[in-house]
Amino acid sequence: MEEGTLKSPRHSAVTDFDDSGDPDPFQWDTREDCEVRQILDRVGDKWSLLVIALLDSRVLRFTELRREIDGISQRMLTVTLRQLERDGLVSRTVHPVVPPRVDYALTALGCTLHTTIRSLVTWTERHQNEIATARAAYDTRMADAQEPSTT
Repeated sequence: MEEGTLKSPRHSAVTDFDDSGDPDPFQWDTREDCEVRQILDRVGDKWSLLVIALLDSRVLRFTELRREIDGISQRMLTVTLRQLERDGLVSRTVHPVVPPRVDYALTALGCTLHTTIRSLVTWTERHQNEIATARAAYDTRMADAQEPSTT
């Protein structure tokens, strides 16, 4: 075996299990080529989340999406929509009119993801004060730890 190469069951083709016999939920994070990791990276990026949220229960044109998403470039919106379409989360409908009209909508699969995202947002809203308190306490501890001792 080459130096630096790990013999680890985490890199096997078989799903790893923790001590309780349950699948290891972090197994995906150790393998570069893992589909779960790639999908989570895609749906977790800020532009994809915004597009999915905006397309909830409505159809929007490209220009409407761009106007609604502050700070996104035309190129980034195009890339994001293509990736979401490739993943089966967004459908693209081209209407044969002049000028061309293209509509975007969530697919049935995209709607199920939106439901999950909504749950995450609800959790965040419910716990934001606790998180703010924890952050402030952490920042205070770190600031105190960095102060030079005067004794």
